[in-house]
Amino acid sequence: MGRSDPIREAIRDTPIPAAESYAAMDIVFIEGLTGQTVIGIDKSELHDAQTVRMNLAIGVPSLRACTTDRIDDTVNYAAVREAIHGLLASHRVQLLEALAERIAQMVIADFGAHWVRVSLAKPAKFDDVDAVGVQIERRRASSAISGLGWIGLGYVPQ
Repeated sequence: MGRSDPIREAIRDTPIPAAESYAAMDIVFIEGLTGQTVIGIDKSELHDAQTVRMNLAIGVPSLRACTTDRIDDTVNYAAVREAIHGLLASHRVQLLEALAERIAQMVIADFGAHWVRVSLAKPAKFDDVDAVGVQIERRRASSAISGLGWIGLGYVPQ
């Protein structure tokens, strides 16, 4: 009796931001995007393009387009799609992990994402497997979003 619980104390002493300081998080997504690219480490993969398939989830604070109905107030998924096809044609990496990282960084830098999830797969790598691949999640650096690093918490695993 009388023992303190450090977890309860930490929770009790943690300031909770006012409800109005939380912004809604919206997710623009692209599912099943396919393209052709040269990627791999096997000699058979280093010269001929092969199909890759990807899904993207792009998190941004409340999109103004929900009320304005203007394409300039959202992430233009047609532009994201076009940029990805350009990257598939020009990258010089061998691993899906490295390509997924380039896609994630491009979406953050060029399209204003605060976080992004990229799932990238080779659907025809092996005869006895539907697909092999990688899924990554990246966040915009906290300093780059002016102290709003909490945006997306609860939406993206820590």
